[in-house]
Amino acid sequence: MPSRSFSEAGFSAVRLGIAASVAFLLASAVSTSATEKTLINKGEVLVRENCSRCHAIGKEGESPHKEAPPFRTLAKNYPIDDLAESLAEGIVSGHPDMPIFVFSPHDVEAIIQYLQSIQAQ
Repeated sequence: MPSRSFSEAGFSAVRLGIAASVAFLLASAVSTSATEKTLINKGEVLVRENCSRCHAIGKEGESPHKEAPPFRTLAKNYPIDDLAESLAEGIVSGHPDMPIFVFSPHDVEAIIQYLQSIQAQ
């Protein structure tokens, strides 16, 4: 029959293992959140540099170009994730004054994350 001290030691090891697992899960969640925030920030910079002369790129405000939809309303007409292919291959619109933009896969991911973060509910 095991001694009481062995049982206590085993119980302590189990508690330590559980605590380590919880700490790992929390650290992973924080890391994922920080990575997502970094992508969102990068996406905001990209759309500010490339799109803001025509589109409203934030959660409020009017688009400088009357025909350009505010980015916060895009989800009303398009699934945001579906824009990834167009961003990677070159967005072409019906407006002749809109330039064609082509972004790298990492930039596309950042832009999509940013667009999702500002959609009007």
